[in-house]
Amino acid sequence: MPRRFLFVLGSARPDGNSELLARRAAEQLPPDVEQRWIDLTARTLPEFEDLRHDGDHVRPTEGDTALLLDATLAATDLVIVSPLYWYAVSAQTKRYLDHWSGWLRTPGLDFKATMKGRTLWGVTALAHEEPEVADPLVGTLNNSAAYLGMRFGGVLVGNGSKPGDVLKDTQALARAKTFFAQDAPLARFPYEAG
Repeated sequence: MPRRFLFVLGSARPDGNSELLARRAAEQLPPDVEQRWIDLTARTLPEFEDLRHDGDHVRPTEGDTALLLDATLAATDLVIVSPLYWYAVSAQTKRYLDHWSGWLRTPGLDFKATMKGRTLWGVTALAHEEPEVADPLVGTLNNSAAYLGMRFGGVLVGNGSKPGDVLKDTQALARAKTFFAQDAPLARFPYEAG
């Protein structure tokens, strides 16, 4: 199966530091690898409604929710591009991930089986010198991948607060050159590591 990357942009700012870093990493992908970029702020994704105990989720067939679902299902590699907001993913990104819960319960979709074996990646920028403050964001993505049986390529972390700051982070730019070339292991929950 040819690789198809979906970059899900979750910043409240266009051309933010996380996106700039993701684009630098994406420049290193071979030309035959398909790339699709979807900006969550340019889409109308409704609040997630949990119907687990009240009824069935219905597969969306039109609008931005259907577009995001179809793009997610078509991707072999899914890249969550979110700045670190209050030590986690942005609200737009969290809303998108919340919709995965509904897609897991949508009859005929088989979301979990479809995502199994695919690869989840993350790219983030933070305005903090110690990258460990991004551990909650990394944990969210790793655990989501582990739950779905996906591979997890890790999170490319850069430093930047003002627009364009991440382009001064030479270490992050160096990591971006090989980020998507690394082998992504099967995601594991922290309690499974041994």
